[in-house]
Amino acid sequence: MVLLLTGKTDQSWIRDGVAEYEKRISKYGRLEIITLPDVKNPGNRPADWVKAKEAERILPQLRGDDHVVLLDERGRLYSTLEMAEWVRKTMMLPAKRVVFVIGGPYGFDPAITSRADQLLSLSRLTFSHQVVRLLFAEQLYRVLSVNAGDPYHHE
Repeated sequence: MVLLLTGKTDQSWIRDGVAEYEKRISKYGRLEIITLPDVKNPGNRPADWVKAKEAERILPQLRGDDHVVLLDERGRLYSTLEMAEWVRKTMMLPAKRVVFVIGGPYGFDPAITSRADQLLSLSRLTFSHQVVRLLFAEQLYRVLSVNAGDPYHHE
């Protein structure tokens, strides 16, 4: 599995939390985290310009046989157990890698959404693209623990 991030994580508490869940996830398999550089000097440029620049960095990271999942507020919502089942099935696909992509503050350029195999939403609430990193890392750990039968999740 790959977690592809647009731009560095600014807050140390988020970096520390993601690192903690990355360590916990390693019990179930490898999570590769790729952090792409921030778009330099966006200034007052329109959001579409920033998204296009981010897309220029994201697309070369994606392989033809990747299963690409965008974390997007318009994506599909799952309960924890539904997401655990979805992850279990997705990990059995013939794709070499499952790549979860967290974009920048403006969302994704159409070039990225057209490449996606699925859009996934963590909530109908809106979170900063920074906070989503930590929320997703925790949820990924949670669903992997459910699938392994470990007692982290209580339902």
